[in-house]
Amino acid sequence: MEIKIIGKENVKAQVSGDQEIYLVYQSEYEEGDYISFMPSEAGFYTLQFDAVLGRATVYSDGSEYKMPIPFAQKHDCYQESVYKGSLHFLWARKAYEWETGYRNLSLNPYDAHENTALFPHAKANIETRGESVFAARNAIDGIVASNNHGRWPWSSWGINRDPNAALTLDFGRNIITDRIIFYTRADFPHDAWWDKGTIAFSDGSEMVFNLKKKDGPQEFTFPEKKISSLILDRLIKSDDPSPFPALIQLEVYGREA
Repeated sequence: MEIKIIGKENVKAQVSGDQEIYLVYQSEYEEGDYISFMPSEAGFYTLQFDAVLGRATVYSDGSEYKMPIPFAQKHDCYQESVYKGSLHFLWARKAYEWETGYRNLSLNPYDAHENTALFPHAKANIETRGESVFAARNAIDGIVASNNHGRWPWSSWGINRDPNAALTLDFGRNIITDRIIFYTRADFPHDAWWDKGTIAFSDGSEMVFNLKKKDGPQEFTFPEKKISSLILDRLIKSDDPSPFPALIQLEVYGREA
């Protein structure tokens, strides 16, 4: 496997190895730079591409992961020191078997619009004004602060008041799930909430989830389902005067199929 820092014109730093690798990059990132991770094969990897974002165990489809370094408003969904400064630690290894047990299978703080290789991956047909603080990736970054809105740590999936908004969560392989936890945004009275939402699973089944006005987790359990993806849509807003419901986090718990 290999980690690279790639600029507009050249490879700025790189490291390669078999089981575990790390790279210390002693320079500030520049616009146009991106992080590249090339796995040795498809499978599970535990990695850390920023000290603040921390470690995550994710599934790679075997292709190259490319993460453009975010600047300006694209950085607003991250803690202020993420990808900043002149000293960076990047690390990856093949995941241990016990790291892939029962867990939140939707967690991926390294997800982004450009991500096509590391799963889970979230995408949506609507993101408020195209701003990073309302991007789909915010719903799987692990941050559950919900009593405000806007920049990190209150970034969310914002639907721009669109009743046809839908969020797709792709796991990249089959998983087995029996539990979903919602965190809806709770910046009251600025925010509204959804009375219900529907999840369409890739196995062809659907479930309607009845939600309520709440700052905190809303947990639902159900018989095990073997799926590779799901779509959250048909979101029914409450009759609250606010037009702004939003999703802070969608946690999908389970194990590998």
